This record gives sequence, structure tokens and C-alpha cells, in this order.
Amino acid sequence: QGRLVESGGGSVQAGGSLRLSCVASEYIASSHMAWFRQAPGKEREGVAALHTPDGSPWYANSVQGRFTIARDNAKNTLYLQMNSLKPEDTAVYYCAAGFPTQGILDTNAYNYWGRGTQVTVSS
Repeated sequence: QGRLVESGGGSVQAGGSLRLSCVASEYIASSHMAWFRQAPGKEREGVAALHTPDGSPWYANSVQGRFTIARDNAKNTLYLQMNSLKPEDTAVYYCAAGFPTQGILDTNAYNYWGRGTQVTVSS
């Protein structure tokens, strides 16, 4: 079964930037790859997704204009560039792959998940 491994998390001050990476250890069939996040005491929420066949992106309103999702097919790697970070972006960030049909960021539609990487933004 395919495996996803995230990296790049860390601690930054508000206004700073981080770039997360997600490496797939082998080919994973999917229509979308996505980044989710989960803050303490909150449900997991979708942040950004990328349509695997054509690379078209989708973003949650909360990160639109600040985050960029991208991929490097040669490296089997998905990225999330996060700029202008805010304290409310603090969460564990997860990479996922799947075949969403009704909601692009429906967690139930993604069947491959990484273990997550912690992002902490201080004010």
C-alpha cells in the first residue's frame, strides 16, 4: 500500500513562511492529493487540494492567497508553500490522496494519509 511522509513543519512567528513536503514512497492512484490540518480540540479540515490529472488547485477560504499547493511529479512530491502565517494556522498538517466525488476536501473521500507534521505559529 502506498505511503505518504510529510516534512517541513516547525515553529515560526506570525507573518513567516514554511514549506511542507509530502513524499509518496510509491505510486498512489488518486484523482486528488490534498493537505489537511487539525488543531487541538478541533476537527480535521481541508486546506488545499490538487487535481492529480491536470494540477488544478483548490483552496479553503481561510488560506486563499497565502498558501500554494504544488507538485513535482519527478520527485513524487506534493508541496504546500505557506506564507503570511497566522497563529490560527497552528495545527498538525496531513497529506492525503484519494478520489473525492462530492466534496474536494471531504476527509472521508481520502484513503491514503501521512502521519502529519506540526506547524506552530506564534504571535
